[in-house]
Amino acid sequence: MRIQGYLSASQRGLNQSVGAMHMQMELMGIAQENVNGFDKVGYQRKDGVVSSFSEFIGIHGLSKAVDDSVGRILRTEQPLDFALGEKGYFQLLNNSGSVELSRDGRFKLNEKGELLGLENQKVLTQGGTPIVLPFMPEKYEDIRVDNFGRLSIFNPATRKMEYVDTIGVVSSDGGVVLEPNMKQSCLEFSNVSMAQEFMEMVPLRRNFDANRQLFMLQNSALTKAIQQIGGS
Repeated sequence: MRIQGYLSASQRGLNQSVGAMHMQMELMGIAQENVNGFDKVGYQRKDGVVSSFSEFIGIHGLSKAVDDSVGRILRTEQPLDFALGEKGYFQLLNNSGSVELSRDGRFKLNEKGELLGLENQKVLTQGGTPIVLPFMPEKYEDIRVDNFGRLSIFNPATRKMEYVDTIGVVSSDGGVVLEPNMKQSCLEFSNVSMAQEFMEMVPLRRNFDANRQLFMLQNSALTKAIQQIGGS
């Protein structure tokens, strides 16, 4: 700030404080998103990544990185629940014809014998085609899936388990995961640690409070200077 017969105020300090508070709020929002996803099936923790030039471009320098580590796997006793014990994603074909990647293995069957996701997406094989059972099982327990994702069904006519197809699992870049360590009658919940999220929120809140105090001090000094000049 320079007083030369008039008031010339640099906005850089105020803008930096406001920008820093905005950044801290966005980072706390990511942490809160993780907390909200703690009990969600297949949810993967997000990390806020701040670029080197964030002081100039603000929140445009903030991006999210996905933590693809395996989450908590719990047994459900439901034959059409599946969890992945390794990194990778199920391939689901939605109604618009695009493929979604998900670690949510809560599947179901329709009357055609198609294996579907929660929102009626078609579960795809390793070859990219929908999985369709040759006949409807008498009970869901007649369906078996091994660690490689190979799906078989019990045929009461032959009294044997018959191979149907292999559930497709791919990496984030689209490569086939050959050994997904698939677990039947299990679901994978989030890989979020509540203790870690709350610990990481502490410095974010402190930084936000520090920048808020700095903004208030700068704003108070500027207001006082304007009042003194206006009263002279």
